[in-house]
Amino acid sequence: MGQTLTEKILDDHLVEGELTPGEEIGIDIDQTLTQDTTGTMVWLQFEALGLEDVQTELAAQYCDHQTYQFDFKNTDDHRFLRSAAGTFGAHFSRPGNGICHNVHKENFAAPGKTLLGSDSHTPTPGGLGQLAIGAGGLDIAVAMGGGPYYVEMPEVVNVRLEGELEGWASAKDVILEMLRRLSVKGGVGKVFEYTGPGVESLTVPERTTITNMGTELGATSSIFPTDEQTKDYLERVGRPEDFEKLEPDADAEYADEIVVDLSELEPLIATPSMPDNVVPVREVEGERVEQVMIGSCTNGSYEDILPGAKMLKGREVAKHTEMIVAPASKQSAEILARQGWTAELMAAGVNFSEATCGACIGIGHVPASDSVSLRTFNRNFEGRSGIEDDSVYLCSPEVATAAAIKGEIVDPRDLAEELGDLESPGIELPDEYDGSDADLIDPDESIDDELIKGPNIGDVPLKDPLGDTVGGESILKMEDNITTDHIIPATADILMYRSNIEKLSEFTLSRVDDTFADRALEADGGVLVAGENYGQGSSREHAALCPMYLGIEAVFAQSFARIHRANLFNFGIVPLTIDDDTYEQIEQGDDITVVDDVGAGVRNGEEQFTCRVNDDWEFTAELHASERERDILAAGGKLSWTKEQATGDSGSGATPADD
Repeated sequence: MGQTLTEKILDDHLVEGELTPGEEIGIDIDQTLTQDTTGTMVWLQFEALGLEDVQTELAAQYCDHQTYQFDFKNTDDHRFLRSAAGTFGAHFSRPGNGICHNVHKENFAAPGKTLLGSDSHTPTPGGLGQLAIGAGGLDIAVAMGGGPYYVEMPEVVNVRLEGELEGWASAKDVILEMLRRLSVKGGVGKVFEYTGPGVESLTVPERTTITNMGTELGATSSIFPTDEQTKDYLERVGRPEDFEKLEPDADAEYADEIVVDLSELEPLIATPSMPDNVVPVREVEGERVEQVMIGSCTNGSYEDILPGAKMLKGREVAKHTEMIVAPASKQSAEILARQGWTAELMAAGVNFSEATCGACIGIGHVPASDSVSLRTFNRNFEGRSGIEDDSVYLCSPEVATAAAIKGEIVDPRDLAEELGDLESPGIELPDEYDGSDADLIDPDESIDDELIKGPNIGDVPLKDPLGDTVGGESILKMEDNITTDHIIPATADILMYRSNIEKLSEFTLSRVDDTFADRALEADGGVLVAGENYGQGSSREHAALCPMYLGIEAVFAQSFARIHRANLFNFGIVPLTIDDDTYEQIEQGDDITVVDDVGAGVRNGEEQFTCRVNDDWEFTAELHASERERDILAAGGKLSWTKEQATGDSGSGATPADD
């Protein structure tokens, strides 16, 4: 039996386990990336592990989320990150240089390599044949120290693409169609591998739009084979030597197959407030639009902005509509400017933003109250734009620009018919990606050789080893699809404390219950209860760190999102699965105690634990965990466990940098 492309890359990097779906495997990591909201803790944890130098082939630190300097805090963090990159041997991308996924794609991503990043949209370079996975920051620190990355072997699903995109349909519509069919939970435990004759019609930027938003499906990763399109892209970015022909074997077997006929797709749009609330644009035509944004790591490249520029040439943005372009990288912005397209957009009434993630997480360009915002971003979770009860739609650059011209949601096909002279702009790559790399600092050019910690840089919090009792008050009961934005909001006034867990913890779950942090401290610990898909969204490990700091000992949920589940293990919080009936019976405020000796049960491989509620009734909760994950829990988290492994106490783990 042949192998899928995913299996081939995993097999080449396998250090532990077997490629059996559902079984834990350990893989070598070639490249890592971190960004500024997660990177400070990564490097503090790297330091705490006693490591001296990055051991991966390449590591890169990007500053792309918190680029606005409201006071010293973000500036201090960026200076610390620059010093960490210089001290430990990583590339450093200065604030304003662009979003990590896009800058990495332009400069470092390579077919056949493994990439681990402390951002959930790390799978973006799968569009050029790199197996890229998002993870919590502590996993990145261990990988940079030479340790393997452990993940449950995913099922590999074949997404067979037929035909070619026609008219006004775009790559964004491909992934929106996938979300429409599968939902935000449809990719959990899976890698989506794109094959079929339709693949060759898609450029690398189009492919990376699709792999980027595979994260919204809950997928471990998404990947395309490499071909002439891949070779062409790498030549244009000046890295032809990185090309490698990669494809699945002809007799590869997949867990499932999904067929998408590209020729049948039409412009789609995700309505508020979930990426899978997808309908044809024509179903919501006529909705007044006050803000339009083209940008983000999903649709902020040169190839995404150019269609809007072509559509707006000789036209103007509707008077009641604000249109903002936020390039994904400074390189893209520079190429557009050299070609004159920036001037065309400005003449049409478009404003330009710095190359940053900001607006995607509510930092800048917050929409007005009671208004509709159309964005080419990847997430429209309620409140993520920076204002509660927002109304954010997700769409392609073509649909967004059509709305900017019309001042309301409109299918670009209908707008073209109305105007008579509007043509589909298509996809166009620059002859050469010749932007400056002045803001990308090579480790050999580093200007710091020691860490610089300002007053905003705190200590790494640690948890005691797991004891024999776990439980307490059910401090908060939550519904399905609680996101990491619910757990730790990503707005500017909150994330500036990302390096100060004591302060950041004050905002824990404030979007669900603004009294939670105070009640948790008053209760001196307790547990959380949630429905399905708890912790979906960002890879921010702060969503586990802060509850841990507040004394949360366990989370009882119907199911967990992959990255957040891993982060709970990493910080010593026990993730226990409950059934529907149990979830319905538990009330907020109930006292829940695990009857069994938890510490012994975790260490001995117990999968079921009896739990007592108010000394009144009992239920069974399940712990699905590998032996390694149990060891991590027992140690009180991955930082303590990894330090034990590095000293040679037991098992495998991070290799000391001086070995």
